[in-house]
Amino acid sequence: MSYELPAVTPRPQVAPKTAYLVASGDLRESANQAGWPTQAAMEADITAAFAELGWTVVRANDVDPATGHGFISSQRMGLEVFRSVPPEAPLIVAEAVWQYSHHVLAGLRTHEGPILTVANFVGDWPGLVGLLGLNAGLTKMDKPYSTIWSVDFTDQWFRDGLREWLATGRIEHDASHVTEAPTLPSGPQADLGRALADQLLRDKAIIGVFDEGCMGMYNAIIDDELLNPIGIYKERLSQSALWAEMQRVPDAEADAVQSWLEDAGMTFRLGGDEATDLTHAQLRWQHKMYVAALRIADDFGVDAVGVQYQQGLKDLSPASDLAEGLLNNVARPPVRSRDGARVLWDGKALPHFNEADEGVAVDALVTNRLWTAMGLDPATTLHDVRWGEEYDGRFVWVFEISGSVPPSHLEGGYAGAQGWRQDPVYFPLGGSTIKGVSRPGEIVWSRVYISGGRLHVDLGRASAVALPPEETERRWQATNPEWPIMHAVLHGVSRDQFMARHKANHLNVAYAPDAATADDALVAKAAFFEGLGLQVHVCGEVAALV
Repeated sequence: MSYELPAVTPRPQVAPKTAYLVASGDLRESANQAGWPTQAAMEADITAAFAELGWTVVRANDVDPATGHGFISSQRMGLEVFRSVPPEAPLIVAEAVWQYSHHVLAGLRTHEGPILTVANFVGDWPGLVGLLGLNAGLTKMDKPYSTIWSVDFTDQWFRDGLREWLATGRIEHDASHVTEAPTLPSGPQADLGRALADQLLRDKAIIGVFDEGCMGMYNAIIDDELLNPIGIYKERLSQSALWAEMQRVPDAEADAVQSWLEDAGMTFRLGGDEATDLTHAQLRWQHKMYVAALRIADDFGVDAVGVQYQQGLKDLSPASDLAEGLLNNVARPPVRSRDGARVLWDGKALPHFNEADEGVAVDALVTNRLWTAMGLDPATTLHDVRWGEEYDGRFVWVFEISGSVPPSHLEGGYAGAQGWRQDPVYFPLGGSTIKGVSRPGEIVWSRVYISGGRLHVDLGRASAVALPPEETERRWQATNPEWPIMHAVLHGVSRDQFMARHKANHLNVAYAPDAATADDALVAKAAFFEGLGLQVHVCGEVAALV
């Protein structure tokens, strides 16, 4: 008997001094179309830079006349595009916007040539956020890659990086700021961290995940085989169950949340157009989500909770961000159990990990327990590593996230918080953010990630600083003025060192009342993670560990 064998798809041969270029995009066509002019301009700059070095850049797919852009906009499309890429070709992944990494991961995983990820270092489009998410995904799957970034692609540092990559297939960045955690100093801080680790390993904890894989973030999923050995287990929840529970929350209960926020001093920029303005109806649904999330978390006895929201809920409900920020705050509108007998998490934060990022889940759970044990405000949050510029002789980062910042992190608390509508390009049904400026103070930052098949954590110290109002406004207008903003100065870590090393689009931050306490908390946190078996890396200047 004979069988018809499948035809093997032929792969093209790479021409000399030719690199191929791909660009992963969004699943939301509105975002792809809005971001395409910026992406196209960046690709032209990259192509010109390669041409000056005698190289040709070939785009792996043409601009689609039907959509008006050239982004790879689905995983299926990614599979098709990579068939046209010679397996051994030098490959550029160029990102000027937020991107869904899983659109290109299949092609990148099996690509045999050198890979270079590139982004423009600007604030108006989140290309840096997309780049770091993609880099973290490549790190997770142990795929070698190089990375580089530039404001305008004409600087000597960028050109030297290209020459190095074209000559060797690699770019080596300065990582001298990173050291393996030294032997921790004996004392109450390390003892506390180790005791909390022992408790977690013994008694275990549950994180509730409302659907995994938000926005293609492969790097944000930690398999059970890595989570369970550190005492953490997943309760896999469905966002459809969250939406169903929201239907059961009475209007009066949601309106009570709004009244509490207004009494606490929070203000809202309201309008009458559902398509472009923030409205009372949107707020009511957000408050119902807040109540529903607490009740479902109580049903399952979880220790932390994460809502994906995008993609699934964006077509059903206003944004989840307001609910997320409230959950992470100790002082927040009270929500009672269904029988009315208990206030859920009364006087406590329920750690929320935005965008269902499980690296943040581990970090938020550890931070909440440690900060509580030290008598500190346990409010914690993630931020996007968005952008930054020099100001008054030092590099000041813009850390932003779409709304999950707890009000206690803001200048003035609730009185310093404003509710602005989310951008219709990404949030078609709107919803409020928690807009405000993060208060000056000392912070501990960290990130849990996967590398080499095991869990790692990078951690360090930073200061949230005050900038003049006009500079804050300029930075808001250069990024997202509806979002909360943190002006951050990292201790002993330059811009390019951080970009080269950071293995995620997110980082976790928590405040301490002063520098000495922040140093103590960092020692205790390093001991906590070490006690769980993570590989601990210290980044920058950490006086308490020297």
